[in-house]
Amino acid sequence: MTSINILFFLTPKAEVAYLDHSDSLCQALKKMEQHKYSSIPVLSDDGEYTGTVTEGDMLWYLLHNNMNFNDEQLDTLPLEAVPRRNDYEPVNANSNMEDLVNKIMQQNFVPVVDDCNCFIGIVKRKDVIQYYYDRT
Repeated sequence: MTSINILFFLTPKAEVAYLDHSDSLCQALKKMEQHKYSSIPVLSDDGEYTGTVTEGDMLWYLLHNNMNFNDEQLDTLPLEAVPRRNDYEPVNANSNMEDLVNKIMQQNFVPVVDDCNCFIGIVKRKDVIQYYYDRT
């Protein structure tokens, strides 16, 4: 299991929807709806992975703050204001399969970063499961 390079499973950044940390809550919700994501990576201005925000994170934020669900109000709220319950832990591009599998059992996807913590893509749980299924 550990001899497989995790980059074999990589969906590159160019093919992944992600959010900028300075996006508004409205922008985040619209992008998640457009791509049909329930969770999405958040990046800094420098392209560093800063965490993952989920639909649940945003919903609980709105409910706990008695927010209305209109575009005008949501557009003024920064995504950074939304507390994240669990950030998806990334793996480094040089990580081994054991590290990847340990994380992917807990997450729908695993963000992959380079040595400078810059986001280079994700590994999807379904791709890893499919790979092992095809080999058994």
